[in-house]
Amino acid sequence: MPRPVAAHEPASRGALRRDAERNRDRIVRAARELFAERGLAVGFNEVAHHAGVGVGTVYRRFADKEELMHAALAEPLGELAEVAQRASQAERAWDGLELLLESITGLLVDNLGLRDVALGGGGWRLGRPTVELVAEVMKHLLDRARAEGDLRDGVVGDDVTMILWLVTDLAQHSVQVHPSLYRRYLQVMLDGLRASPGRTPLVERPAEQQTLTICRRWAGAPL
Repeated sequence: MPRPVAAHEPASRGALRRDAERNRDRIVRAARELFAERGLAVGFNEVAHHAGVGVGTVYRRFADKEELMHAALAEPLGELAEVAQRASQAERAWDGLELLLESITGLLVDNLGLRDVALGGGGWRLGRPTVELVAEVMKHLLDRARAEGDLRDGVVGDDVTMILWLVTDLAQHSVQVHPSLYRRYLQVMLDGLRASPGRTPLVERPAEQQTLTICRRWAGAPL
C-alpha cells in the first residue's frame, strides 16, 4: 500500500529548489553590492552576513570564490561590453573614444570589483573576454582617430590604461568630498591625447579645503 505522503514529496522538493534559488539570488546580490563597494577582497563570511544566510549556504551554492565573482560580475561586465559596442559604432573615432573612456571611468568608479577585473587586478581571468573586447575596440578607435587627425602622435593603448588607473584612483579619495571631481581630470587627460586640445568647459574645480582633504585622504594622513 503506497505511503500517503508520497503525493506531497514532489511539491516539497519544488519548495526546496525555490528556497535554494532564492538563497542563491540573495548571495549574488549581496556579493555584487559588496564587490562594488569594497573590491574583490571581500570574503564568503562577509557575503553571507550581508545576504542574511549562513556561510555554509554560500559554500553549498558556490564551489569557490571565482564562481561567485563570475555570477556577481556578469551584469557589470555585460554593461562594459555594451559600452564598447556602442563606442565602436561612432561615426568619428574621437567621439567613440570619448564615449568609451567617460563611460568606462564611470562604471569603474561605481564598482571597485569591476575596476579590479578591468584594470588587471584580482579576478582578471573571469573578465578576460570582456577586457579583450574593450582593448580591441580601444585599439581600433585609436588607430582611426590617429588616421582622422584627432589623436596626437605617440599615444598608445597603455596610455589609456594608465589614465584609467589614475582617474579611478583619484575618485576613491574624492568621491565623499567632491563626487564628480574625477570627471574634471579625465577631461584634462583626454585633452592631452588630442592632436589639438578641445574646448569643453571643465567640470567645476574643487574648493581649496576640498583639495586639501582629498590630498590627505590619498596620502592616508589624519583629516
